Amino acid sequence: MTTTVPALGTRTAEGSALQAVLLDMDGTLVDTEGFWWDVEVEVFASLGHTLDESWRHVVVGGPMTRSAGFLIEATGADITLDELSVLLNNGFEDRIDHRLPLMPGAARLLAELAAHEIPTALVSASHRRIIDRVLASIGPQYFALTVAGDEVPRTKPFPDPYLLAASGLDADPARCAVIEDTATGVAAAEAAGCRVVAVPSVAPIAPTPGRTVVTSLEEVDLPFLRRLMTEMR
Repeated sequence: MTTTVPALGTRTAEGSALQAVLLDMDGTLVDTEGFWWDVEVEVFASLGHTLDESWRHVVVGGPMTRSAGFLIEATGADITLDELSVLLNNGFEDRIDHRLPLMPGAARLLAELAAHEIPTALVSASHRRIIDRVLASIGPQYFALTVAGDEVPRTKPFPDPYLLAASGLDADPARCAVIEDTATGVAAAEAAGCRVVAVPSVAPIAPTPGRTVVTSLEEVDLPFLRRLMTEMR
């Protein structure tokens, strides 16, 4: 876990149940889930293998160790997990150096949370080198802390990253709103006991008690998040 800027405070306005907002990165704030799949296809093509499009739903949203390991096993490619991870990270960095599109509503939401001094964390399964590259573009000042997938013993779908983020913000996980785009990330947040807003990017996510599904971050603002917490209570 790396603190990127001084904490913006540990509580919201008096009377609100919302204590912090925890956000996923790929596919939630930045439109990059497709980048990862494109890089995976490209790298395996260079190794002489073609990826099945159906595998995309298997690898999306999870840690690189899981997705890369699955693709090695599925294709039988002659490459180690460490070697593949380097190739994938290099390919992804090359793409975001040329273009890093934000998801609709992301810039407005981050600015609103910062303006109201809502403690906010970025919680991603991506490696630190990728997170820091993305932060340089979208603005590290929006996050009191960031958690990378290669900095926790167990990353998503385990609850560890979200529990670590909540603890770092001095917040009760049950009073944290998490915004995620994949079933893997949603599972991690729910296992941590957080209130989840799902914004599906690649595969559908069904609403359940304690989980709200929206089509875009343009539907999410601070009153929306506070209302979710109040309704839960």
